[in-house]
Amino acid sequence: MEMNHYKAIVEGLLFAAGDEGLSLKQIASVLEIEEEQALSIIAELKADFSGQDRGIQLIELAGVYQLATKKEHAPYLKKLVESPSSSSLSQAALETLAIVAYRQPITRAEIEEIRGVKSDKPLQTLIARALIKEVGRAEGTGRPILYGTTKEFLDYFGLKTIEELPPLPELKEEETEREADLFFEKFEETFKQ
Repeated sequence: MEMNHYKAIVEGLLFAAGDEGLSLKQIASVLEIEEEQALSIIAELKADFSGQDRGIQLIELAGVYQLATKKEHAPYLKKLVESPSSSSLSQAALETLAIVAYRQPITRAEIEEIRGVKSDKPLQTLIARALIKEVGRAEGTGRPILYGTTKEFLDYFGLKTIEELPPLPELKEEETEREADLFFEKFEETFKQ
């Protein structure tokens, strides 16, 4: 296999790995090559990113390689993050996010049962913003997708772990239809100041 093909594969792997990044050993293992050859591929890829007018760079942090944006583009990234369209979530998305956060892992059907309405669009929005992700499949008919929160969710709300979410009041059996409202009210009260 030629070098350019390996570089393209490594770029794709690093993109897919995201913030987790990949170690030299992982890259070599996936490509089924020696670590020395993987290091050479990484060096060439790094040169490609730095030598061209590119928006990303290849960095190494504590033995882990990952793709990152360039520092000189920080003002533009800050504008994007702070723009109202990208930072605010709809009420439906916040309700869905609260339900996933407190009940994870949870299926779409279970979310819809709590909310009382279809939740496809809010789920798509939350996945697109990387606040939730697929965390597995439930047992049973059709093996529906299970959703859970991400590291980005914790960062977005300034939490170190999911255990830092504020506790919800205990519900009696007859109050279950108000569960979504309680999720949303508590979530909004705590985080949407």
